[in-house]
Amino acid sequence: MTRVLALVGSLREGSVSRLLAETAAAVAAENVEVTLYGGLADVPFYNEDLDGEAVPAAAAALRDAAAEADAVLLVTPEYNGTTSAVLKNAVDWLSRPYGAGALNGKPVAVVSQSPSQNAAKWALEDTVKSVGIAGGRVVEGGSLSVGETFGKFGGEHPKEHAETAQQITALVAALTEATKELANA
Repeated sequence: MTRVLALVGSLREGSVSRLLAETAAAVAAENVEVTLYGGLADVPFYNEDLDGEAVPAAAAALRDAAAEADAVLLVTPEYNGTTSAVLKNAVDWLSRPYGAGALNGKPVAVVSQSPSQNAAKWALEDTVKSVGIAGGRVVEGGSLSVGETFGKFGGEHPKEHAETAQQITALVAALTEATKELANA
């Protein structure tokens, strides 16, 4: 069983980012479990003064969940031309301790979404950059930008949109394959 931890960069329950993460869970192969992490709202902003022997419980829980996962899926909206602060904060906590954080060497995939035609490509680029610096390994075929979301889904869940479901299926498959390659290395 391949365990994928999905971190959603929007805290809104019905956000398109959350729906895309749910789509990943719905389309994953039988041997892949995609779990949406529910505690990002409780993780304080990264502060090195807090990151010592008494790490805040919410940050420790995030680190534990990422460490236990075989791979990580990040799903982000684009806020003001970049990734959301919620997701960036999660990456910051997961990057520590430097060189040994929970993302270090871990296969990662990134999905960005926006109602614009730009498809949140800036958020995607910034998230991929941040993850790479944090030690994660964005896998080949592990990036997807979804644009024009307001009109694209027509009130349906993204898992009902054939093109989007197919793209996310391929992304999860690439992430799963990367975990197998890492395990066999």
